[in-house]
Amino acid sequence: MIETKRLIVRRFRTDDARQLYENHRDEEVGTWFPNERYADPEEARDAIRFYSACVDRGELPFVLGAELKETGDLIGDAGISEVEGRPEETEIGYCIGRKYRGQGYATELLGAVTGFAVSRFGIRVMWGRVVRGNRASVRVLEKNGYRFVREESGAEDDPYGNGMLVYKTEL
Repeated sequence: MIETKRLIVRRFRTDDARQLYENHRDEEVGTWFPNERYADPEEARDAIRFYSACVDRGELPFVLGAELKETGDLIGDAGISEVEGRPEETEIGYCIGRKYRGQGYATELLGAVTGFAVSRFGIRVMWGRVVRGNRASVRVLEKNGYRFVREESGAEDDPYGNGMLVYKTEL
């Protein structure tokens, strides 16, 4: 669906379940987003079915896998979901497997999915929310033109109650 210099960002396939599970079971993912982990490969397969159905219908949440062109490995994923009551705004999320971090893939993936959201869905405002302390994700957002807007307290998806940093880009 989307091609970058090093990645193919595509609809998930059922055989991606094991790698999706592995990418999300990483301790670091658990540290920042415990609700983004799958209990087992079957739960990841169920998620893939749901994400694929949404992609097939062209509706949000629109979650895609990120494949490394060079090897065909599923190295991560990214997706956009609606901001309730604001049809031209979405929130973006992403995950890169441990083995592939620190090589610029997250930055490349986020940039590609941000551009895709504009062209495919007419999105004009994109939000990124990061648990306080997740410096790597902050850098990825900032490299893609997202700017710090505010801090949230008491968010449902804040696993430790430390606060969420909210970033925004207007396209």
